[in-house]
Amino acid sequence: MTDATTARLDEWAKKQTAAEDLIPLVGRLYRENDVLLTLFGRSLLNKSVTGMIKAHRYARHFLGAELDIEKTLDLVRVLAELDLGAARIDVGRLLERAESRSGDLAEFLRSELAPVVGAAGEDQPVRDVVLYGFGRIGRLLARILLDRAGGSGMRLRAIVVRRGGPDDIVKRASLLRRDSVHGKFDGSIVVDEDANTILANGTLIQVIYSDDPSQVDYTAYGIDDAIIVDNTGKWRDEEGLSKHLACPGASKVILTAPGKGDVKNIVFGVNDSDILDSDTVVSAASCTTNAITPVLKALNDRFGVRNGHVETVHSFTNDQNLIDNFHKGSRRGRAAGLNMVLTETGAAKAVAKALPELKGKLSGNAIRVPTPNVSMAILNLNLETATSVGELNEFLRQTSMDSPLRNQVDYVASPELVSSDLVGSKRAGVVDGLATIVDEDRAVVYVWYDNEFGYSCQVVRCVAAMAGIDTPAFPRAEALVNG
Repeated sequence: MTDATTARLDEWAKKQTAAEDLIPLVGRLYRENDVLLTLFGRSLLNKSVTGMIKAHRYARHFLGAELDIEKTLDLVRVLAELDLGAARIDVGRLLERAESRSGDLAEFLRSELAPVVGAAGEDQPVRDVVLYGFGRIGRLLARILLDRAGGSGMRLRAIVVRRGGPDDIVKRASLLRRDSVHGKFDGSIVVDEDANTILANGTLIQVIYSDDPSQVDYTAYGIDDAIIVDNTGKWRDEEGLSKHLACPGASKVILTAPGKGDVKNIVFGVNDSDILDSDTVVSAASCTTNAITPVLKALNDRFGVRNGHVETVHSFTNDQNLIDNFHKGSRRGRAAGLNMVLTETGAAKAVAKALPELKGKLSGNAIRVPTPNVSMAILNLNLETATSVGELNEFLRQTSMDSPLRNQVDYVASPELVSSDLVGSKRAGVVDGLATIVDEDRAVVYVWYDNEFGYSCQVVRCVAAMAGIDTPAFPRAEALVNG
């Protein structure tokens, strides 16, 4: 064995040891302090040893080199001693800032995290959440809420569905437990058919059967002041969605589809400040609108967008036919797994609801393709200001790291990346830097997005905003921009 090989093996062993020490610290901070640690936007919670090491390798996209996991361990050990209150902390960005400053690490962290230092144990309000409908998005929302149970200010209390048969709850639980795209549920699920409950990782979820959104008494199940997340898409205007508000125990409704009429369409990170305490019905818009609007906002703020066209290459969905059959929509009756299907999308026009300055500037179309998840939007834009591939990509890379949109916009530059690599992405959209084309004031930007999970993360952020939950994130965005 060569000396170089021995050195590499020794280095790997050191990384394993550091990861093994880091994992319980990350878990304890989350359980006891409600502190979620991330690394350049990616959660470190529930990582395996290998997953923790891979997360530090991923930092190359931001730092140009792998992040030293032992430095992360040193920082997290200090965090564990600070008696922190609820927060979301990006340790990768904190390490960047710490290395640019001299002095004691503990003193630096006390200064950076001052608002939550010594705040452990302070009561955090918890808001009841009900999922109305339990399809693709509903089940992913359940997974996210369960993963954050006890640490997000939101508590999943119930799902409401139409009864599909005598073994309905068993089948619902099985669909939550196993997913062909997103894998197995991380934890345990126990069904009580007599009580119509699902116990998932210690969270008791009441399954309520109803055919009418206005006929459920949530207070009968101990649920009060709940936010109802309507995943059915059956009601999309204020009149229809307000049926939920007729139910005792329900106070607000959020729709996981584009809203119609006067319903506010919210893209978190762009116009979530439009959510008022008085709002009882809002929409989280569509997955495509969430994917492209943050990128378009960033580009419009920096370069100006005169006009453009958005072409969406979208995975097939349940509203298409498995084999050729009648469908009320044009072309969607043809077999989804065998064809590319040209169809319409309202996402380009819907951007203007969240970003009024782009009203009338964008056209759009869509192609459904035979993949089950992860889609792509191609932004073909005419800019106000000429630029270059390097300048535009560097701007979007920095946006993904150091801007208020860093939880919505991601950036990758891998020559081997394909759609399945993006399954499970928590960002609304992921810019593929190697595909960017620029010719002076013309730019073509490719944006990947997990149209199921990435969108569900945006929905949960909107639910938190409606609930008035504001978990502080560190480093502060303004500190990143100015620091």
